Amino acid sequence: MQYTEIMVRYGELSTKGKNRRSFIMQLAQNVRGALVDFPAIKIHADRDRMHLILNGEDSTQIIPKLTKVFGIQTFSPSIRVEKDTVALKATTEEIMETIYTGKETFKVTAKRSDHFFELDSHGIQQFLGKVVVDRFPNIKVQMKHPDINLRVEIRRDGAYLSYETIKGAGGLPVGSSGKGMLMLSGGIDSPVAGYLSMKRGVEIEAVHFASPPYTSDQALQKAKDLTEKLTPYGGSIEFIEVPFTEIQEEIKQHTPQGYWMTLTRRMMLRITDAIRELRNGLVIINGESLGQVASQTLHSMVAINEVTSTPIIRPVATMDKTEIIELAEKIDTFELAIQPFEDCCTIFAPPQPKTRPKMVKVLELEKRLDIDGMMARCLEGLKIEVISATQSEIQVEEFADLL
Repeated sequence: MQYTEIMVRYGELSTKGKNRRSFIMQLAQNVRGALVDFPAIKIHADRDRMHLILNGEDSTQIIPKLTKVFGIQTFSPSIRVEKDTVALKATTEEIMETIYTGKETFKVTAKRSDHFFELDSHGIQQFLGKVVVDRFPNIKVQMKHPDINLRVEIRRDGAYLSYETIKGAGGLPVGSSGKGMLMLSGGIDSPVAGYLSMKRGVEIEAVHFASPPYTSDQALQKAKDLTEKLTPYGGSIEFIEVPFTEIQEEIKQHTPQGYWMTLTRRMMLRITDAIRELRNGLVIINGESLGQVASQTLHSMVAINEVTSTPIIRPVATMDKTEIIELAEKIDTFELAIQPFEDCCTIFAPPQPKTRPKMVKVLELEKRLDIDGMMARCLEGLKIEVISATQSEIQVEEFADLL
């Protein structure tokens, strides 16, 4: 059966009032990005729904991509026919012959936006209901929760029939809530945090700290691969590689090991915040889960957060590991995340990190470090790569070019 259109329903966008148009336009842009390989598709976004005119494109390839676009509540592939009862009758019979196995209940739901059509909504339902019963005398009508709900919409340009309602990703269109910097390690938690932030409309840029030669090329590639797993939900993502070797060596050489983790995380947060400012981001996002490791106790979070007043979003903070793993499996990042390539946090992890670091001690220890100099050198060495679902284009930018 050849579908001619996919009708998209917005869901949560319907509550946006005066800002609704900007949300819908962002969603249309994201849908176009998700369907970039299907240039023949035409997108018509109106106040209540979006219509994707397929123009011969294969709906079986398009539907899986739409299920990952945030901002779509549900969608229905449709067949367009001429606005006359003969065409409606023939297409209804064809659809039911394809999907009815002899067991399902059904009903017809009609909507008539073209009021010049010869039948009103109730009349269309009665007419097509009789068509189905005449063709399948043993079929049962069920008005509430039928197995088959044949939807018919009479519009100015034609009649549209559908019977599938496919669940979308929900949430808000990526980009509608602004930009955030995702601190992406290479573990299970941070990709899930990125996914959940994108679901609430945040455009993310991935900030990854690399400490060669202590961390390997495989660990770096794993972080890029995890970033790529997130691209179907919001389009291409900027991957920012941060050279972190010097900073970790200096912390290790000049401070006691119990404070290595606290000082390392403070430097990471300072640098991420500096990148956020350069890249016009609004927030910082990370995968911290309360109490999971030493740096994620409340006392450690307070000590680490002291370096910035920028809001930090922690989408998985109150989730336990099992819940996070379930989401990681859903978005297909789990198997990648557990590959045994260590990141800079695990390479320099002290045997007994402080879980209740004292702020006075932290500030005293930081006086031993050339924080401003190390940050400047670190930012000069940033590498930025555009990660997409189909290709990766390397873009190395100098510090001055980011200003």
